[in-house]
Amino acid sequence: MILVQIQQIDTAKVLLQSASKLATQLGKTFSVLSFADSDTLIAKQREILNDLLPGAPIIFRDSKSGILSLICEELEVSFLFIQLMVEKTKTIRAVLSDCRELRIPYLFYKDSFKALDLSRVILPIGFLEEELEKAQFAAAFGRFCGSEIKMLLANDYGSKAATNAQKMKDLFDKFDFKYSLDKATKDSFKVEIESIQVAENYQAGLIIVSASRDYGLDDILFGPKEYHVIKKSDTPVLLVNPRGDLYALCD
Repeated sequence: MILVQIQQIDTAKVLLQSASKLATQLGKTFSVLSFADSDTLIAKQREILNDLLPGAPIIFRDSKSGILSLICEELEVSFLFIQLMVEKTKTIRAVLSDCRELRIPYLFYKDSFKALDLSRVILPIGFLEEELEKAQFAAAFGRFCGSEIKMLLANDYGSKAATNAQKMKDLFDKFDFKYSLDKATKDSFKVEIESIQVAENYQAGLIIVSASRDYGLDDILFGPKEYHVIKKSDTPVLLVNPRGDLYALCD
């Protein structure tokens, strides 16, 4: 299932249409999630959704008891869209906190965004092992959505980022879609920020970023790297959480 978590349904038309289209492309079911706890609000949201996307199912959960990761596991969600109606620091960081336990990719979608265009996807690549987890999702976009994947390799002194890129290429070569590998000007600590400008120049419709494994003191005080990417980007950002059972590319 592809699930869309809404905050304000009457401003979510583009988001809903984009998520519904992706569900069709990936052969998934589609549904909407709302944290609503009053009969009046539930009825109003059902009415608005039927006008925006007739026939789309909506799932309601009590806002006081809804834990996003548990809801996604219960519903067997494979991909989550999150409406980012308010782009304030407190809002973004609160949503990121709610998503820390997710085991699925999740995409932040601002109300200001146009319809999701997956013809070009940016894949920044750093030196951490969990970078490999992004490859399976990039490959899915290439295979099922016809996406061209632009790999952006961090400009590091060591070879770990390059090794990650080679493993991703080995996976991509098994499928029939277009990809390219470019060298970034920034290192692994800033390649995701550089990807924002690359996405704009390349007219890409998505940036795939690995979420932070742990939060250091700077992350707690100033926000993790993914917060800054989401805050600054005019392109939708897909986050992939590191997992204990790390995905490994295999022959």
